[in-house]
Amino acid sequence: MMGEFERRHGFPPGVNEVRPADHTDRAAARTLAKVSFVPADLVTFYDSIGYVTWADVGNGYFVDPAGDVLLRLKEYGAVDTGAGTKAGGLVIGSNGGGLSYVAGPGGVVYRTRTASLDEPELDRVADDLRQFLELLERSLTRFAANGEPGCL
Repeated sequence: MMGEFERRHGFPPGVNEVRPADHTDRAAARTLAKVSFVPADLVTFYDSIGYVTWADVGNGYFVDPAGDVLLRLKEYGAVDTGAGTKAGGLVIGSNGGGLSYVAGPGGVVYRTRTASLDEPELDRVADDLRQFLELLERSLTRFAANGEPGCL
């Protein structure tokens, strides 16, 4: 994907990586595990993966480090995911267009319709984290093949 990027877009590529978890990331994952509404697969993910940054796939796709997720939870609280519960979800990442990805307590992943999290309107994008990560992978593959970033 990066071999043709500069020729296609006229500027060099940014950072595009999946960084393995380090000691700090794994400690943050253990802290996340203590939050009652955090899906178990998210904790497992953060125990292995520090973060995902695909800055050059469309507007960009980002899965934030567990430490950032915890900090955002502490400062702003959980995001109301609707469904008649205030248990809420966690902002786990974003696209480069200002929309956030929210993991709900049941594992469902949502995308906000606007940049605001005050009273977010959410669209379900995946039934669980695995499906969300598969959609990210397809977006990368599609972008590398034809320059289209996919549906996320």
